[in-house]
Amino acid sequence: MRILITGAHGLLGQKLALVFGRETTHQLLLTDLASRTFFVSDRFDYQQLDITRLSDVKSMVSHYRPDIIINTAAQTAVDACEEDRLSTWRLNVDGLKNLIIPARRIEGCRIIQLSSDYVFDGHHPPYTEESRPRPVSYYGKSKLASENALLASPVDGAIVRTQVLYGTGYEVRMNFVAWVLAQLEKGEPFRVVTDQRGNPTMADDLAYGIYKLTEKQCSGVYHVTGPESIDRFSFARKIAEIFNFDPSLIGPTTSREIGQAANRPPDSTFITLKFETECDVRLSDVETGLTHLRQQYRQGSEHTDLLSDGRFL
Repeated sequence: MRILITGAHGLLGQKLALVFGRETTHQLLLTDLASRTFFVSDRFDYQQLDITRLSDVKSMVSHYRPDIIINTAAQTAVDACEEDRLSTWRLNVDGLKNLIIPARRIEGCRIIQLSSDYVFDGHHPPYTEESRPRPVSYYGKSKLASENALLASPVDGAIVRTQVLYGTGYEVRMNFVAWVLAQLEKGEPFRVVTDQRGNPTMADDLAYGIYKLTEKQCSGVYHVTGPESIDRFSFARKIAEIFNFDPSLIGPTTSREIGQAANRPPDSTFITLKFETECDVRLSDVETGLTHLRQQYRQGSEHTDLLSDGRFL
């Protein structure tokens, strides 16, 4: 098969490239905004692509004729989405529509769209795929709109809702675990909210889950996250424990006390039974995922041959 991955330089995009490169012999075309890539393996082709530019998207998709498009390109900084709604909509919604337009002209082409727990308001957990969305932030609204765009289109595919994504990659945007570790390394007290709860998800696991969904040609909406629900404060203290820092450096606070531009769902706990049953995969719980991450930090990567300067954490 021919697989096109957008946002390939992001955390999930990198993990998808590694998983598909390891598990399959499919042709892989990686795309992102940069003119050049740090991937150097002949397993990957790379082209620059801005999915908000319809003419460029149509040209690339029509020429490459992918069997699967995995769209990870998105604005995921929740507060930034609230402050720049136009750019958020162009990337998160119009960008997907731009992929749908040429994909519908390619027989059998499928799209895997990444979505979020932020499509829910967080007041009626736990959530299944059939639960009624009710976003409380502009980021969540944009993700729900992208879901609806794909579901209303003639293109087959799957919507993958995930949350609290963490992991380590090459020059990736900071995630919650990386932020907590950076604070702990300073050795100074800091606070984390107790009133936001969800399912932490290791990026490596999510990428493997998406691989399984594509191999089984699953269609519809799937919740793909770690199986364990935990509040951010307890999660942060678990991070400290696994990485041998002092958990007492982390104190409790609330969302109201810290002040955030965008509202967050207080409890977006997912039920993941549908994905686990259909794909026979269960993602890592909190302790297992963090232990694996600690090993990655300590040992580096087994994939150094894939990068231009030999680094990949």
